[in-house]
Amino acid sequence: MRAEQYVKPTSSPRVIVAAVIITAGRVLACERSSPPEAAGRWEFPGGKVEPGETDAQALARECAEELGVRVEVGARVGPDVPLAHGRAVLRVYAVELLGGDVPEALEHRSMRWLTVDQLDSVPWLPADVPIVAELPPLLQG
Repeated sequence: MRAEQYVKPTSSPRVIVAAVIITAGRVLACERSSPPEAAGRWEFPGGKVEPGETDAQALARECAEELGVRVEVGARVGPDVPLAHGRAVLRVYAVELLGGDVPEALEHRSMRWLTVDQLDSVPWLPADVPIVAELPPLLQG
């Protein structure tokens, strides 16, 4: 292979952010409606960080788009979770609802508020499972 035919990848993984929204000892879980391979599985709301956005800006935008709420982004929850064979990474943050806003399922099939005892009652997307494992102290605290 000639040197000019090989281009070393220089981009870092795509960052996906998600929100752990806890209210009164319960965490918000959202049921995917698409794509077909994820439909019926549960996740924390969020999405892609766009160029020029910080993680917090992206998460605030995603919460507004998906849930119709304003939020304040807080501390990280759990480690980075590798996605798409290393082409992306999931970063999850604790998020606080602002101004009495109440989430609506604008882009999800449904939503549920889960207590610590209900965390295993929904089929989570594999990427969210390590984050679910971090939740008991947050829900009981």
